[in-house]
Amino acid sequence: MPRSPSSLQAPRVSAPDLPDHLDAARPQRSAELLSARIELSGDVDLAHSTLEQCVLAGSAESLELTGATLMDIDMSGLRIVELRARDATLRRVRLCGGRIGTLDLSDTRIHELELSGVRIDYLTLGGTKAVDVRIDDCQITALDLPAATLTRVAFSETRADEVDPRELRAEHVDLRGLDALSFLDVTSLRGTTLSVLQVQQLSPVLAASAGIFVRD
Repeated sequence: MPRSPSSLQAPRVSAPDLPDHLDAARPQRSAELLSARIELSGDVDLAHSTLEQCVLAGSAESLELTGATLMDIDMSGLRIVELRARDATLRRVRLCGGRIGTLDLSDTRIHELELSGVRIDYLTLGGTKAVDVRIDDCQITALDLPAATLTRVAFSETRADEVDPRELRAEHVDLRGLDALSFLDVTSLRGTTLSVLQVQQLSPVLAASAGIFVRD
């Protein structure tokens, strides 16, 4: 039975639980860091690390978080050319402000993620399983969602040039706050919620996908 619009559920996102005091720590591969502040610079390798109740700050060419586990993490004002977190586990992670060239969250398991005020050239969630994600006031050039499974995800005052939703599995995904110039496959938006204006803008593409010819 199709759900009614009133049953749309908002993401349940809470702020990272951080201690009052953080100790400075050096990043290294396979590290286990608790209650630490990590200053980033150059090429940073934290692949397969466990970070809990940490703050990441600074600028870097690359930040490698492949296979890492991040719990209660705040990342504010980062400037990073490439941030890779493929096959990682994220729980209560907040990324606020700053600019990221590539944000690769492919095949990641996400529970509670907030992106706020971030400029991202390329954001991919390909194959990701994400629950409770809020994306506010972000500028994204290309947003890739192929084969992603998204539950309770909402956008607010966010712009994207191109969105690729192919094979997207969506439940309680609110796209009304996403101003996208184009969707590569509108038939893959099944299960999402759009505004009336968005549907009007997409109507020619929707009609074409259904084999309908529209003429004045």
